[in-house]
Amino acid sequence: MRLKPVRGSGITRAGTKAERGVIELDNVSHSYGDGDLLSNVSLTLAPGAFHFLTGPSGAGKTTFLKICYAELLPSAGGVRLFGGDLRRMDRDQVARTRRRIGVVHQDCRFLDHLPLIDNIALPLLAAGLDPVSERDNIDELLNWVGLRARAGALPPELSGGERQRAALARAVIMAPDVILADEPTGNVDWDMSLRILQLLIELNRMGKTILIATHDLHLIRSAKPLVAARVLRIKDRQLHLAGADL
Repeated sequence: MRLKPVRGSGITRAGTKAERGVIELDNVSHSYGDGDLLSNVSLTLAPGAFHFLTGPSGAGKTTFLKICYAELLPSAGGVRLFGGDLRRMDRDQVARTRRRIGVVHQDCRFLDHLPLIDNIALPLLAAGLDPVSERDNIDELLNWVGLRARAGALPPELSGGERQRAALARAVIMAPDVILADEPTGNVDWDMSLRILQLLIELNRMGKTILIATHDLHLIRSAKPLVAARVLRIKDRQLHLAGADL
């Protein structure tokens, strides 16, 4: 499967020499009012890197991802996305930048009254593009995630594994440079977990930067022979590089 740049998207590709990282966090902290959830977190995600993000429930993994795709501004510290300072971007610049980041949400948000193929095409509509002109891309994408036969199904008719693969297809419909996945295997069996992992590894081999938040250490161990992945852990509000014994 080849992810093709969407016509008319106005998106430039990552990985130029001018960019040290596609996402850069510099001493980022975030608080929800009763103390910092994240404190002095720094990280550079390089083009084509593969990272896992671990930590106990409530440690701040989802908040960390939201900062990475500009849904949240940190309470302190700096965020640079594809070389641009997030705090200096206006709304349109943020919207254009977020098209370069595909997000797989933990709760797989879909519109239940729309068939699967229309749900996957929603990012195209949000960008002001015509899904009909991208039908070949959409069909290829559905085939890649193994859902071409389910294109007309409504979201409530999908299994957990089908919903997760549909969420991944929607996340990459705009041919993003970065894919952030929040517990993408949290509600599926082991065989489907491995299938979703393989899809993410394939994306990485296409040059995409991958960051997966997960509590599943078995998944991380299974990935080690397949991809050169770094494992990060949020502990005591800070980000640490996990040891080789993980």
